[in-house]
Amino acid sequence: PASEFRKNGGEEMKKKTSQGSNAAVAVPYKRKTPVLKIVKNNRTLMLMCLPAIIFFIVFNYCPLPGVWIAFTNYNFRDGIFGSPFCGLDNFKFLINSGELWLLTRNTILYNLAFIVLGNIFQIVIALMLNEIRNKWFKKVSQTVMFLPYFISVVLIGAIAFNILNFDTGALNTLIRETGGDPIQIYSKAGIWPFIIFFCQMWQQTGYGSVVYFAAICGIDSSMIEAAEVDGATSWQRIRHIILPSLKGTFIILLLFALGGIMRGNFGLFWNLTGGVNSQLFETTDIIETFVYRTMTTQNNFSTSSAVGLYQSIFGFVLVMISNLVVKKIDPDYALF
Repeated sequence: PASEFRKNGGEEMKKKTSQGSNAAVAVPYKRKTPVLKIVKNNRTLMLMCLPAIIFFIVFNYCPLPGVWIAFTNYNFRDGIFGSPFCGLDNFKFLINSGELWLLTRNTILYNLAFIVLGNIFQIVIALMLNEIRNKWFKKVSQTVMFLPYFISVVLIGAIAFNILNFDTGALNTLIRETGGDPIQIYSKAGIWPFIIFFCQMWQQTGYGSVVYFAAICGIDSSMIEAAEVDGATSWQRIRHIILPSLKGTFIILLLFALGGIMRGNFGLFWNLTGGVNSQLFETTDIIETFVYRTMTTQNNFSTSSAVGLYQSIFGFVLVMISNLVVKKIDPDYALF
């Protein structure tokens, strides 16, 4: 009968389907490609990466044995591994003296201001450039804002000194000419966070805005054109289309910046303040300037190494925690 045929035929089809699915699941073992073969197949890319690989090996991995100095009373005669072992005494000295807290506070607060406010200024500049319709004026504006990045921090320090110097500085000369009393700026620690922040923003904002401007240029123009046709204003387009599209770029740059939150801009701080003005240490001394000063003026390699090791470990832990938090919120924006 037809019913039996359908029943038997259906059972045969099920068997064939199950056999076919089992055959599809059974995947033959695939041997792993040897590392040398991978390198050979991608030799052009490997050759391009070679300078960066050599750089990190020479400057990041080869100096690692020097970490041992942080746990010794280092002297030149006995060398790195022959100097007397002192355990954590160098770290205890830094903690008890209060230097470690001061350096950590200054470094983190400065970098937080640079990262948060710096990214905000860079986004604002990129949005302003995007709204400029005159191509010639847009190119000129980009060039003018980009130029400070190529000015040496040594020159920035020299310009600041010629403006702020008590005896011959332009600012105090103007104050004297108007009948006022000159200001001892190089002895007022409270003013310098604002001076340093202004110089950092002036030098870095134009350069940093390029990344955000490129991200804005990569947004699908059809969405913006559709919003214009629907009557959306510039502010509405920025708020509902452009800013949400910059979220991924902002988070990635933020994570990269947090990786260096314990590393300050040594050149800028040292050249602006002179590095050895003890009256400004309270608000301007960061880890890099302390390490350099203790090595060059006191020949204290042990304390310098202890601070450097603390800086690296703290930064590593901070990056891992930040990445973990981002991964919990939105895994697509995590670094790894």
